[in-house]
Amino acid sequence: MSDALPDVPADSHALFTSVLERLVGRESLSAAQAEIAFGVIMDGAVSSERIAAFLMALRVRGETPDELLGAVTALRQRMNAVPDLPPDTVDVCGTGGDNYGTLNVSTAVAFVLAGAGVHVAKHGNRAVSSLSGASDVLGALGVPLLADTPALRRQMQAHRAIFLAAPNHHPAMRHAAQARKALGLPTLFNLVGPLVNPAGVRRQLVGVFSPSWLRPVVDVLSRLGSERVWAVCGLPSSGHGGIDEMTLAGPTQVEALEDGRVHSFAVEPEMAGLAYAPVSAIQGGNAQQNAQALYELLRGAHGAYRDTVLLNAACALHVAGRINLLHQGRLDPNALKNGVADVASTLDNGAALAVLEGLRAARPADQPER
Repeated sequence: MSDALPDVPADSHALFTSVLERLVGRESLSAAQAEIAFGVIMDGAVSSERIAAFLMALRVRGETPDELLGAVTALRQRMNAVPDLPPDTVDVCGTGGDNYGTLNVSTAVAFVLAGAGVHVAKHGNRAVSSLSGASDVLGALGVPLLADTPALRRQMQAHRAIFLAAPNHHPAMRHAAQARKALGLPTLFNLVGPLVNPAGVRRQLVGVFSPSWLRPVVDVLSRLGSERVWAVCGLPSSGHGGIDEMTLAGPTQVEALEDGRVHSFAVEPEMAGLAYAPVSAIQGGNAQQNAQALYELLRGAHGAYRDTVLLNAACALHVAGRINLLHQGRLDPNALKNGVADVASTLDNGAALAVLEGLRAARPADQPER
């Protein structure tokens, strides 16, 4: 079979058939070829059944970094961007797909960071393969998910936090929604989500469901112009697979893009002065249950959920450039402990809760009280 795919023809069905034939033959796609294939999907020219076949063919053969880059490029070209936010804005977002069903960690981290004075553009979605995604829990908390760019800029100026719901900014993703829901499995789209932040952030803490994807995620973001990225995957001692956040249940593997170089290291909870806790200690539920837990966290509740958020938030504070945790590519445990204390004070002094209350008070007039 030829290495080249034809230019996009009028008959997109023929194009996609050629892509599927290539994948069935266990051949990989170049970044350019993947960009064309995902572009056809995003333009609504492919049935849900064929999209599902495409995603499963990629998964069975094993997705490649070039295919991830092509998918990200295609979606970025079609997104409703939110430009001109503060240049130091960060995102904290996970891929999902780890099947642990935990409480919403990165959403809580966003409130903590904003309370600490960091500009946060948190990208997220409703649950696809879990019970409660970021958009689900924010809806239960009464936080408006705005789509209007001027309103988002005003929200950022007032509260240092905005929440970018994927359907508002990636309408093209709707063409893949049915196939993803039917599969109920992590696919390449899980990896794409954190890499297509509509605000174009260049600093990110990205939770990844598999350690094998840490370096590819960092490499793709580096090729697309990111400045500082930590891709993290928790490795619980239970051995049931990776978790898409920094964990107290074992080591967290990190690939960190810093000043054009990538450093690899592991973070153990004791390095942050935090106690071990199994993943079951932060087991989540539906959106209402997770929202209640997040609200209690912001009001000062202690326990494994708080400590997990503190670990992730301290490392995100480094990604934001507010503290320095690395010395010659090695993690400084004392600096990490100090970072945990810094973000803990944001919870203890009510600053993180104030961000939530400010966002809820600023809801659109037609949104009901919760």
